[in-house]
Amino acid sequence: METIKNLNNLINSSEIIELLTRTSTPLENTDDLDPLIDYIGDAKYVLLGEASHGTHEYYTWRAKITQRLIQEKGFSFVGVEGDWPDCYRLNRFAKGYLDSGKDIFSVMNEFKRWPTWMWANWETTAFIDWLKVYNESLSADKRIGFYGLDVYSFRESMNSIVQYLEKNDPKALAIAKTAMKCFEPYNKDEGQSYARASSYIPELCEKEILHMLTEIIKNAPNYNHDAENALSTEQNAFIARNAEKYYRAMIKRGSASWNIRDEHMVSTIQRLMKFHGKDAKIIVWEHNTHIGDARATEMASGGMVNVGQLLREEYLTDGVVAVGFGSYKGSVIAGREWGDSMRKIKVPEAVEGSWEHAFHLAGNGKNKLLLMNKVKSEKCLSSYIGHRAIGVVYNPEHERFGNYVPTILPKRYDAFIFLDETSALHPIHIQPAGNQIPETYPFGM
Repeated sequence: METIKNLNNLINSSEIIELLTRTSTPLENTDDLDPLIDYIGDAKYVLLGEASHGTHEYYTWRAKITQRLIQEKGFSFVGVEGDWPDCYRLNRFAKGYLDSGKDIFSVMNEFKRWPTWMWANWETTAFIDWLKVYNESLSADKRIGFYGLDVYSFRESMNSIVQYLEKNDPKALAIAKTAMKCFEPYNKDEGQSYARASSYIPELCEKEILHMLTEIIKNAPNYNHDAENALSTEQNAFIARNAEKYYRAMIKRGSASWNIRDEHMVSTIQRLMKFHGKDAKIIVWEHNTHIGDARATEMASGGMVNVGQLLREEYLTDGVVAVGFGSYKGSVIAGREWGDSMRKIKVPEAVEGSWEHAFHLAGNGKNKLLLMNKVKSEKCLSSYIGHRAIGVVYNPEHERFGNYVPTILPKRYDAFIFLDETSALHPIHIQPAGNQIPETYPFGM
């Protein structure tokens, strides 16, 4: 992704800081969320971002907003930037299904694919614990769900398909096993070897995957003894199909693989909304780069689309509210390279000329909430300004060259939550003391 070239060019910085000072409101407790909850109103799609995948406060503030939306606005389920099979187990546990896990830790221990800390953490555990208790007072058909929207879980999804079809559809099982056999030579990594092979044979296993998907979709209406498990099997088939497309796109330059992933997440949202009925409402937890409208960044010039843009384009009349997050300094859980051991890394003070630096000065070191309807027409906010984005791989010594996304903030989000100083997430899979509960658990939930 192209990032900003000169971060010391904040246009009309004093004017922007004065405007942010005047229009943003304090954010210290859940009552301070009232303006945001009121603004959300009857919207059916609320997208809650994060500026990293390893920050404690992003997870806890998202959880607090989500709890209020469930309790006060009747939201139906949460969809997250996670793998479907792993999150589906959390969903079953939170809804109190039989044989859904003896406790939350047995379910969390199934998050084995790097980066495990994204969802196998104490912050998510606290939210799922709260959700399980909340669901106990609801009838089975009204319980709030928790689902993964991502496309990465090819192997896990294929295994789940086979396990389900063994009990429910012998004919489709044979087709699924044929598809799995086609992929066997490429099982040593996360799709890279399949991507390389597909550059020589473009339709390597596409036919087998499409055959399986077609058969499962055709027979899905007959898988009706557990409607949600039937939905899960169909979703796993779509994951297999789109993961295969994603792997083939990986070998090419450009935006194709990114777009396949975000289009998959949107189609998953659409299937979940249909499953939950005409009055369904969803809360999405994903990185800012997915939920903030790509058209308000330089992603658009690279041909990239994202979840926020696609949902706005399709469902604006139903209400789509995107809430971005950012911070000035702190610490984060991340790796130095892909597959690296997770570690706590210091997040330096945001560079001068960035959105985070402007909010720090405007808030005098305090947390702030900004609703964009207050500032959308302000000319001084209409230029691209750097907005920090930290992924699962993070090297702060290089961040000014690759971690600031040029952004027109009022067009990217409907609201922005600025947290001046943040701290690292609390992963569960840390050796040797990964199961020691953090002192402040369950973080006020």
